[in-house]
Amino acid sequence: MNLIQPAFLTKGDKIAIIASARKVSKDELQPAIELLTGWGLEVVLGSNLFNQENQYAGSDSERAYDLQMMFDDESIKAVICARGGYGTMRIIDKIDFTKFKQHPKWMIGFSDVTVLHSHIHQLGIQTLHAKMLLNINKNSESTETLRKALFGEALHYEVQAHSLNRKGFAKGELVGGNLSLLYALSGSVSDIDTAGKILFLEDLDEYLYHIDRMMIHLKRSGKLDHLAGLVIGGMTDMKDNAIPFGKTAEEIILEAVKEFKYPICFNFPAGHIDRNLALILGKQMELSVNDAATILI
Repeated sequence: MNLIQPAFLTKGDKIAIIASARKVSKDELQPAIELLTGWGLEVVLGSNLFNQENQYAGSDSERAYDLQMMFDDESIKAVICARGGYGTMRIIDKIDFTKFKQHPKWMIGFSDVTVLHSHIHQLGIQTLHAKMLLNINKNSESTETLRKALFGEALHYEVQAHSLNRKGFAKGELVGGNLSLLYALSGSVSDIDTAGKILFLEDLDEYLYHIDRMMIHLKRSGKLDHLAGLVIGGMTDMKDNAIPFGKTAEEIILEAVKEFKYPICFNFPAGHIDRNLALILGKQMELSVNDAATILI
């Protein structure tokens, strides 16, 4: 069953900025606000956006309040997170999605926002895995793919082949996000179903043994058995112990899925990397992995 696709934006529409996790300052966001305004959008700021409580953008209640207000406001057509970090999992169960389900809108972000992506997919609604506003570069390819996705322009990606890729063709709903968050959501009401789908994974600043532990967990919980395909984004700034683990993150992942036959793409440009291309999660996609390139439509 196809997930509901929120309406694409047009000039004059309202886009809300909230911070569901780490704190952010107005100066840090000003270039992004100007960028969105330059796209012809009306920017609405969460009332608690610039609050601070230790590392968070305000208390759990304040961050949840902003998200709830933007979800409930029918005039808001998209909600984008200022930044990630940690904190969205602390507020997800405070949110009432009743009005969001009645009037779906684009939820945008990556990393810690995987919590919202996964939870919203359980409601049958598509979301947008894309660059967030902190340190956004207005002239980058990543930013342009965000604009295209929001305004309904076609996204077609062709990526140079990686030596560990496994060739093949797959068609299915694109799901996933940050590996650590998917691991943390396992067994909760926000957990995702991966059967018959194309799974996307990325991560940042993890020990290699922890990547192995998370992949073994995904395998033992049945999330890798029946995939249509697997797309691996940035595995950025991985760490190792004094005694080396002996494999790269990509080799760890390949070992975890070696008995399965679906196509696998490594080094897809999305995640905690400068080239973080927008992906519509929940959309039916086609993945073609061959000797020359990987194509994702």
